[in-house]
Amino acid sequence: MGRIALRNVTKAFGDVVVIPPLDLEIEDGEFVVFVGPSGCGKSTLLRLIAGLEDVSGGQITIDGEDATGSPPAKRGLAMVFQSYALYPHMSVRRNITFPLRMAGMDKAEQKRRVEAAADVLNLTDYLDRRPGQLSGGQRQRVAIGRAIVREPTAFLFDEPLSNLDAALRVGMRLEISELHERLKTTMIYVTHDQVEAMTMADKIVVLQAGRIEQVGSPLELYRTPRNQFVAGFIGSPKMNFITGEEAARHGAATIGVRPEHLDVSETEGEWSGVVGVSEHLGSDTFFHVHDTGLAETITVRASGEVGFRHGDRIHMTPRPDQVHRFGPDGLRIE
Repeated sequence: MGRIALRNVTKAFGDVVVIPPLDLEIEDGEFVVFVGPSGCGKSTLLRLIAGLEDVSGGQITIDGEDATGSPPAKRGLAMVFQSYALYPHMSVRRNITFPLRMAGMDKAEQKRRVEAAADVLNLTDYLDRRPGQLSGGQRQRVAIGRAIVREPTAFLFDEPLSNLDAALRVGMRLEISELHERLKTTMIYVTHDQVEAMTMADKIVVLQAGRIEQVGSPLELYRTPRNQFVAGFIGSPKMNFITGEEAARHGAATIGVRPEHLDVSETEGEWSGVVGVSEHLGSDTFFHVHDTGLAETITVRASGEVGFRHGDRIHMTPRPDQVHRFGPDGLRIE
């Protein structure tokens, strides 16, 4: 079991409240991602769940049991940090075994768990190497292996891929997702990267200034963001926002249109502008369009290689069913 509930949980450092009162339910076996900009409180919230920080108020329960005052070792959780925190003088085998030896587990069970974890993480051939002989991705797998052998109620990941290059990040993202499918254990994952959130999560928790802005599946947040902050944070490239007369025409203070929901033409469209920088990615091209009279820049996402060049005037038409409307308070208008 791995059901975690937060009830009216708060955190303050002195007079500074970093987590105002919040409630959150994490179901057994879910992959939940905390996402938001730097300083939004996502890592602090994870540390409160882990017991590495004391709550200032409220209650945390794990499988129905009050864990608010329990030390980290008693919560049945395993944490994987941004830094690998491996012992350089120990072999991979000894690094993974370390928490089991500290717990006084018998050697036969230690061996079984380490070999099982190594098999799951493709580390069997590296058990006798030291961390300095491994790549960054392999070291991160060792850190995950050290968590797996504890057979925890839930895994807590605090930006575990931040130290990896782009290619390794993609590979490890897939490996962690596959690991969740195999283990079916609750996982809570912190990241500032909304692409990681969209591709890995069963449920995303979007945070801003310690507050939960929205909780839902990746597609729920993409299709029906609750407010302008969520709309601008989820999606890559980010949503275009337009104010003024064009927004008023739609009965809103602000309208939002995602770059992929703008149709482009050389000859006609609702809006027009001049192409600035173009980013050619092969499967997609991103155009940054200026002089539209609507916003400083409008980003357009087109499929494949589209033949517009810097300085070309193009025409854009938003798809009517994909225009998001927001009121003066930033909340979604249905």
